[in-house]
Amino acid sequence: MSSNLRYASVQWTHDLVFEGCGPDGPTITIDGDGKEGPSPVVSLMLAAAACSGADVVLILQKMRASISSFRIDVRGTRREEDPRRYTALHCPFRRAGKGVDETRARRDIGLSLENYCSVIHSLAPDIAITCDLDLG
Repeated sequence: MSSNLRYASVQWTHDLVFEGCGPDGPTITIDGDGKEGPSPVVSLMLAAAACSGADVVLILQKMRASISSFRIDVRGTRREEDPRRYTALHCPFRRAGKGVDETRARRDIGLSLENYCSVIHSLAPDIAITCDLDLG
């Protein structure tokens, strides 16, 4: 099996609810109505934020910087007509810890969004991706 291939499956359970997982689990619930789990479009935003966040955490760990808190509150803008895809994602990064300065924090975020985040780079290239930074 090629290391570039990934597998996942979803199983319909009821209504618009699906259970999904990769070959080795764990299972997540995705609900088209957003009642029993995040909807597919919210799941896409969560995946983009978590992927970029993981990049930033890895960069911080390599730099031996400490993290006391880290949160990304992603907000998406969707088209009014079908397909109601995202046209923009805005990601406010909220981060605190020792040795965190604004220049370095912006560089870390830029490295993720521009070079590393595979979810962001899998989205349509015309989706505007913006971010803010709060070093609270």
